Amino acid sequence: MDHAASATQHDDRLSVTPSRWRDLVALTKPGIIGGNLIATLGGYFLAAHGTFDWMTFAAVMVGIALVIASGCACNNVIDRDIDALMARTRHRPLVKGRISITQALSASALLGVAGIVCLALGTNGLTVALAVTGWVVYVGLYSLYMKRHSEYGTLVGSLSGAMPPVVGYCAVTGQFDSGALMLLVIFCLWQMPHSYAIAIFRYADYRRASIPVLPVVHGIKRAKHHILGYIIAFIPASLALVLASQAGAGYLLVALAMGGYWLYLALCGFRLGDDVRWAKKVFGVSILTITALSLVMVLEAMVPMWA
Repeated sequence: MDHAASATQHDDRLSVTPSRWRDLVALTKPGIIGGNLIATLGGYFLAAHGTFDWMTFAAVMVGIALVIASGCACNNVIDRDIDALMARTRHRPLVKGRISITQALSASALLGVAGIVCLALGTNGLTVALAVTGWVVYVGLYSLYMKRHSEYGTLVGSLSGAMPPVVGYCAVTGQFDSGALMLLVIFCLWQMPHSYAIAIFRYADYRRASIPVLPVVHGIKRAKHHILGYIIAFIPASLALVLASQAGAGYLLVALAMGGYWLYLALCGFRLGDDVRWAKKVFGVSILTITALSLVMVLEAMVPMWA
């Protein structure tokens, strides 16, 4: 082989490597990891009450990020057939064949083991058990079966989606107390209108892939009623942290303002004609709401540390 051919192959290898890394990163759904890390922050600082341990904090943040990345990579493998049918997901690496199933499963296993080891070394047994439970629910119950076969898949999936803040909380306390239970309920209730809003503005995708989400099975009008009902339940659940003296006045104001506006948007859905545009607003406000609540948990806990 001459030097020119060798150089060309070397250049090809160099050009492929960054792309392969981008595909591997995409496999882990970084946006989902980022959102869940904000929720984990909230749970950690809610339990910390002004104290801070760098080792525990680093272990829970890195550990849960790796476990979530593992679950997302595994989900990509399971969903590759329906991803090919949906406009939003048809360009994912597995669908396009840029990453093999073996590579994706190997990455998932490596990330999962690393995450569990990180949590085991830096936190406690309960935190590890909760993280593993969240993974099993997301991959085993939701992705493998419920998502494809039942309209209640969203409800089951909400349990895994609510686990990160509970993991952050229990990494500090080492016990599943009333605070952990309230976080679990708050985030489970939040997941439902958030997910139903996605199902409405991605209605065509879900229908094409035969995914039995509520709007597809029972219609958008019924989904709107469920969105309204879950937001009505979410508001008092979020305020329970204040009543239990787990959160303060700043959290109360943010919870009332964001929850109230989210409720207002839900009510608007019954008189607006553009369901897609309305659902996107409900989805956007859901992200803002849970992010604001999580960050105010952090800020309120950090005030005593700065004092």
